[in-house]
Amino acid sequence: MTANDLSTFTTLGVGGPAAKIIHVTTEAQLIEAVKAADDAKTPMLILGGGSNVLISDTGFAGTVIRVETTGNTYEIDACSGGTLAVSAGSDWDEFVAFTIEKGLANLESLSGIPGTVGGAPIQNIGAYGHEVSEVIARVRTFDREKQEIKTFTASECGFSYRNSIFKEAAGRYVILDVTFQLRRGEESLPIGYAELAKELGVEIGARVSISKVREAVLKLRGAKGMLVGQGINSAGSFFMNPILEKSVADKLPEDAPRWPLPDGRVKTSAAWLMEHAGVSKGDRLAGAQISPKHVLALSNSGDATAKDLVELARSAQEKVRAKFGITLQSEVQLVGLTL
Repeated sequence: MTANDLSTFTTLGVGGPAAKIIHVTTEAQLIEAVKAADDAKTPMLILGGGSNVLISDTGFAGTVIRVETTGNTYEIDACSGGTLAVSAGSDWDEFVAFTIEKGLANLESLSGIPGTVGGAPIQNIGAYGHEVSEVIARVRTFDREKQEIKTFTASECGFSYRNSIFKEAAGRYVILDVTFQLRRGEESLPIGYAELAKELGVEIGARVSISKVREAVLKLRGAKGMLVGQGINSAGSFFMNPILEKSVADKLPEDAPRWPLPDGRVKTSAAWLMEHAGVSKGDRLAGAQISPKHVLALSNSGDATAKDLVELARSAQEKVRAKFGITLQSEVQLVGLTL
């Protein structure tokens, strides 16, 4: 293993070497590194916490820029709440804990999600009925095409389920910092997710202290093996929950989860589809494994290769397609690999 081996920078613990790795700790360094790579016409990969990426065993034949920028500025008003501008390289869950410590609400259900603040708007991360887009005010980026700083308001970010303009125009915008608008208060948003309500011992729609919601979410994520540092090398949920046309959703078995969306489509559970298509917790393929704790988490049992993980993911994908005619889409970014 070399200093440029990318497996050391991902939560899955796989990935070959990069031709070059640059660690940046300031916004100026980040922009300078991006400009230098673009000027040299070198392939470039921006890497944050490495929690949502699967990199091929051959590595990356270009420059990997690891974003380690940190720090925030914030203003908290008793009436209007808190406005916080947070650097892209800041740890996401540390930031969530900070907001709760300051008595700011609306991020509590997103506790425990691995990764960095800069990665949050790209995927429009979400959990337990809420998405980060609900609290983002603006996103500052470096536009590689125009070679200038561009700020997006929330309405310009093109947010949808696990998607954004930053994901659609992959690679064009390098996120510098994200500004959040949070509510001042010790009570959570109404609990809208049955699993979380059950853990908290309340009815759907109840409000609970934000610290209790955080504790419950961390407990639930821990039980599913979805927390970093549990001894399970995974990238969290590997597949996205499918969003289906109503006519397709109507053909699913009656007990299949259904969450109607405002546009008439229906979201269902990728985990349910996998389990009912014959994918089981603990299934193995060489060093790759379906997590013993949750079917959506593909994991590295210790000696997996990226090829093993892709083959296991493809096997699960094919079982679901054969059973239900639905093709699961990867939530994890694949680098040098395809399903």
